[in-house]
Amino acid sequence: MFDLNTFVSDCRAAVAEDDTHRTALEIVEAAFDDPAAILTALGEPTGPGINAIYRSDDLTILNIVWAPRQTLMPHNHEMWAIIGIYTGREDNIFWRRTQDDPARVEAAGARTLLAGDVTPLGKDIIHSVTNPLSRLTGAIHVYGGDFFAEPRSEWDEETLSERPYDVSRLQAAFG
Repeated sequence: MFDLNTFVSDCRAAVAEDDTHRTALEIVEAAFDDPAAILTALGEPTGPGINAIYRSDDLTILNIVWAPRQTLMPHNHEMWAIIGIYTGREDNIFWRRTQDDPARVEAAGARTLLAGDVTPLGKDIIHSVTNPLSRLTGAIHVYGGDFFAEPRSEWDEETLSERPYDVSRLQAAFG
C-alpha cells in the first residue's frame, strides 16, 4: 500500500542521508513495485498538470500528468532526477551537445518507461519527453534540488539551439 506522506518523509530522509540519488532511488524503486497502489493513492488522472507534492531547496517531488501525445522539448535539470511511471507511458529521448556547436544538441539515445518503471537521470542529462498514448500518463518525478528555482537550459524544438529554461512556458504547456 502506497502512502504519499510516508513516501515524502522517506525521500526527505534519503536526501538528508545522501545527497546523491542512490538512497532516494531505492525509495522510489520500492514504491513503484506496485504502480496500481500509487494510482489508487493519487487517484486516476483527470487532466494534464504539474502538482508539487513537496518542494524545498534540496528536494522536489512532482506528480506530473502528461496530456495525450504531449511532447516537451529537450531540457536539462542541473540536478539529479528520478522518474517513476504509475500509469501510461513516457518516451525519453536523450540528447548530447554537438562537438562543433556546444549550444546545439543531437539525439544520443532513448528509453521507454511503462507503468512501474523507474529511471534515474544524472545532473548533466539532457532529455525530451513524449507521451505517445491517446490517454493521460502519470509520473512521479523526484529531483535533488528545487526544480522551480534552479537555472537551467532548454533547446528550441526546431533549431535545437540552447536558451534559458522558461518555467512559465513549462506551466503553460501543462495548462
